[in-house]
Amino acid sequence: MNYERIKEKLEILADAAKYDVSCSSSGSKRQNKNKGLGDSSGMGICHTYTEDGRCVSLLKILLTNVCIFDCAYCVTRKSNDIKRAAFTVQEVVDLTINFYRRNYIEGLFLSSGIFKSPDATMERLIRVAKKLREEENFNGYIHLKSIPGASDELMQEAGLYADRLSVNIEIPTKEGLKLLAPDKDHKDFIKPMKAVQNSIQIYKSEKKLIKNTPIYAPAGQSTQMIVGATGESDRDIMYSANFFYNKFQMKRVYYSGYIPVANDSRLPAIGTEVPMMRENRLYQTDWLLRFYGFNIQEILNESHLNLDMDIDPKLSWALRNLDQFPVDINKADKRMIARVPGIGMKSVGKILSARRYRKLNWEHLKAIGISMNRSKYFLTCNSREFETRDLTSAKIKSLIMLNSKSKYRKNFNYQLNLFS
Repeated sequence: MNYERIKEKLEILADAAKYDVSCSSSGSKRQNKNKGLGDSSGMGICHTYTEDGRCVSLLKILLTNVCIFDCAYCVTRKSNDIKRAAFTVQEVVDLTINFYRRNYIEGLFLSSGIFKSPDATMERLIRVAKKLREEENFNGYIHLKSIPGASDELMQEAGLYADRLSVNIEIPTKEGLKLLAPDKDHKDFIKPMKAVQNSIQIYKSEKKLIKNTPIYAPAGQSTQMIVGATGESDRDIMYSANFFYNKFQMKRVYYSGYIPVANDSRLPAIGTEVPMMRENRLYQTDWLLRFYGFNIQEILNESHLNLDMDIDPKLSWALRNLDQFPVDINKADKRMIARVPGIGMKSVGKILSARRYRKLNWEHLKAIGISMNRSKYFLTCNSREFETRDLTSAKIKSLIMLNSKSKYRKNFNYQLNLFS
């Protein structure tokens, strides 16, 4: 083995993989200073989380950064003058096993540029996973990227070796994809998603009848969208995400703030700030849809196309629906308690449990851990003290933000409007 060549490939292909954020947040540039610990600007090993909350380290690389497509937003596009490299199947297997034995990693996150054809690329990705499972008896986590346009047969085989499969939808709208990646067809992204979903259902059904049926993609499938490369609204993005959750039972949809990598009139200029705050608000909205019982139309619609950047989406919804507040914390149902700003789902459970034994007052709610700065304007409890002023939405927002401890606070102006 030529170690210098392997090291060079690793530097090139780990760096190219850092733009895929399906297992982490994007855009951070925090570097190690003064001989401190950690460095978020690095690449090569990323972290993901299991269902029980464990943090798992993954070797995150591309099989190759050679690509037959010329997507404007992608650093590996064929017209980009960069150094190219490709691992052999055996090289990826050896790296994974050697890193695992040294306790550097607990799994593999493998993606690839598309060389020759989608099927040729997908076949080689599968060979890596198959070799790890069958020849090396590797039982660590494997996340394989599904190549858009790959055949159903290959997708069915991939799930027998990988824990998770994912197809990056890349651009949230068909129009945006046509503008930035005219060689690609939106249908090619949907096809492998359907194949994976069908296979998951078939293998689950067979498992009920035949116990030794193999488990297919036990961690399900996920997708990722680039945010801010085109002029899509937050409504466009979240409606797409909602579609993928409902249609293909996605485990996760990831939102990746666009990192400018090309001088192209269709894209934000190089040096433009990565939309980290927007990315954060989209994740918060995603959370509200999946765990808080919100409907997407309640948060984003024709009259509210984009999320507020200075406040979170739940507070924004509450301020637009003051007629539904205040709620009596000792009588309200679970759905309505979950909609009170400053109350998370864990606190909702604690409140429902605690009020079976006593009527809750402010001290009880504070002990449970709800954010009083936000919630006090939206609820009443077993106390004579509660907000009695007839406050407008703008004034409530200003009062909350004046006492906010958010790290983004400095980015916004919370001066009360003269007429609020």
